[in-house]
Amino acid sequence: MKVDEKGNVMTLKDTQGDLTAFLMKVTHQYKTYENHNIIIDLLAYKNISIDDVKSFLPLSEQHKKAKKSFVIVVGDFDYNAIPTKLTVVPTLLEANDIIDMEEIERDLGF
Repeated sequence: MKVDEKGNVMTLKDTQGDLTAFLMKVTHQYKTYENHNIIIDLLAYKNISIDDVKSFLPLSEQHKKAKKSFVIVVGDFDYNAIPTKLTVVPTLLEANDIIDMEEIERDLGF
């Protein structure tokens, strides 16, 4: 797993090609990232399923309850099929933009 920290944002990227193992690793090491906004970079997965992306839902909900952003980046995908509780975008730039907007909303008290 590759971890890239920029300010208050941690980008987590799987380097092994095993999504289940990556999810387990992120879950077990969650305490390390809990005080940061998180971007899960899944761009390396070309044929990722909706269920694969939904497997991050419990982690996302836990992180958002702590008033932090949790964004998943997936390339070619049907974004309308994802539950509204998950934030899924096609690019890392868009993920950072979402986090910036959510930070502003939190600062304003929304």
